[in-house]
Amino acid sequence: MFDVSFTELLLVGVIALIVIGPERLPKVARTLGHLVGRAQRYVTDVKTDIQREMELGELSNLKDQMEDAAKSVKSSMETASNTLRSPLDEAQKALKEASVSVDTLVKDAKAEAKGETSAPVSGTAAAPVAIEPVEYIPEPLQEPPPNPEPAPTETPK
Repeated sequence: MFDVSFTELLLVGVIALIVIGPERLPKVARTLGHLVGRAQRYVTDVKTDIQREMELGELSNLKDQMEDAAKSVKSSMETASNTLRSPLDEAQKALKEASVSVDTLVKDAKAEAKGETSAPVSGTAAAPVAIEPVEYIPEPLQEPPPNPEPAPTETPK
């Protein structure tokens, strides 16, 4: 940093010895050493603060990039969710309508089975159909047919 040679330092030391004197020179040198040490620590602290601020700026930029990426992922997930939700809502609505129509058909069938008649839902007159209960009789199990023996295959020579 400074271009000071050994001979120049020796010349400064001799002049300090003459001006300050041999009794006070060690105390002045010690004080001067402490001041130089403090200056070096101050310079080191400033350098680390500057480095820390630079790293903080880089981390802030990285944080902003991550937030932007998270926002884009969130918006794409919301878009995908909305595109999937609309057909599901339509299907759910259709199932509810089918469930209501099945419930009305079941009620009509029960009413007809009891001998009551009710007006059809669709507005067209339909002939009443008599529903008789049928008893289920399972058939006995049968043996599976035997497998025919496979024909012998020729081996090529």
